[in-house]
Amino acid sequence: MASEKSKIPAPVVSALKQANVPLSAVSILITPLAADGQSTSPLKPRLSHRANAEMNPASVMKLITTSAGLSLLGADFTWRNRIWVDGPVVDGVLQGNLYIKGSGDPKLVLERLQSLLQDIMSKGIKEVRGDIILDSSVFDLPPKSPASFDDEPLRPYNVAPQGLLLNFNAMLFKFSPDPALGIAKIEGEPPLANVQWPTSVPLASGPCQDWRSQLRADFSQAESVRFQGAYIASCGEQKWPVAYVQPNTFAPRMVQAMWAQAGGKLKGQVRAGITPVQAKLWHDAPSLPLSDIVADINKFSNNVMAQQLFLTLSSQKAPGNFEASRQIVLRWWQQKLPTQTLPVIDNGSGLSREERSNAQALSELLQWAANSPFSAALQNSLAIAGVDGTVSRLKDRAPNSVAIGRAKLKSGSLRDVASLAGYVEGLSGQRYVFVVLINHPNANAARTAFDKLLEWTVEDQKKS
Repeated sequence: MASEKSKIPAPVVSALKQANVPLSAVSILITPLAADGQSTSPLKPRLSHRANAEMNPASVMKLITTSAGLSLLGADFTWRNRIWVDGPVVDGVLQGNLYIKGSGDPKLVLERLQSLLQDIMSKGIKEVRGDIILDSSVFDLPPKSPASFDDEPLRPYNVAPQGLLLNFNAMLFKFSPDPALGIAKIEGEPPLANVQWPTSVPLASGPCQDWRSQLRADFSQAESVRFQGAYIASCGEQKWPVAYVQPNTFAPRMVQAMWAQAGGKLKGQVRAGITPVQAKLWHDAPSLPLSDIVADINKFSNNVMAQQLFLTLSSQKAPGNFEASRQIVLRWWQQKLPTQTLPVIDNGSGLSREERSNAQALSELLQWAANSPFSAALQNSLAIAGVDGTVSRLKDRAPNSVAIGRAKLKSGSLRDVASLAGYVEGLSGQRYVFVVLINHPNANAARTAFDKLLEWTVEDQKKS
């Protein structure tokens, strides 16, 4: 009988060797997708290598979180962003406090907060004589340093979840070169009370390489962002997302600035607090549906949105917390996939050194999900190989690849981890569940091996 090693296609073995990744660090399972109505596939795997090895899946873990969310909450689930008042409203003036009570909404971004504030005003509140109070109590979370994972606190992927998460707790700076003036114009959002940044930076010549370093940015001061270098003109227009240096003041600063921008008046301050039981509901605004949220989580691998969803699972009857959500997901897994090894779950996003699963279990999850009521929502949330999301770069590495447009995938990447899982359509018309995991210091040098494995899967009319 041929060994597992000999079954792996030669181009894949060669690419792994070139990346200095041994086969002992790789797990692969490629299986024909079961027919409609079957919960598991009786079909023989097309390729299996260490399929039961427990591995860190990185962001492929989001497939578990989003599948559980869609299954338990439903694709049409919405978060409710509620506004409460504790005093009378007379001639547009609230004689008391206004409360913005968070629901865990993963995507309460600039435009949607703007709409929420406009709704408050259109319903009759133009001035608040008390405070605007931000209530995050829907989640019960311990304090966490944004530097705790990898000592990169300003990277947006490290933003911690919050009951009232606004704009992902991040700023976005856009740089637009104006050669005639010799400057790059700087636009920043969202507006933040008492936070300033320059409107331009000098242009510099040369090839577009590490343009962020050339800007010599200083984000260390809560009330002042500085760019002390220059912007490379040849880089064209670029955007730079940055997590705010003082996370606990981001939401108050954003609400204060946007309330004023909308024409609202405020006698008190914007601060954190709890909505009192005697407060009256003033406005109720739904979030985007879960199907849309899941698309952002998987296609663009948004960590904080994944954690918001994960915590929401335990927040329906009591304040959400990580341990309660872990137990809910594990119980759900035991019900839906009773023969598969339980995953090790930390925060549900894959941004963890602790999380574990295996190719066999992930493959069975994808088989089951493909025949579930939420199949379309999950599959539409996956990035299309060489087209969009986190797997769009296939077209840059291999512009003529046969796999472009023929796979819907979730990718994962951490230091020492690379992963890819989803659905692949073969040239024969047969669809496959595809899972590959690598845990090794050179894992992220093995993307070419992933490309070769995808191409081999697509080319199923050839002898394999």
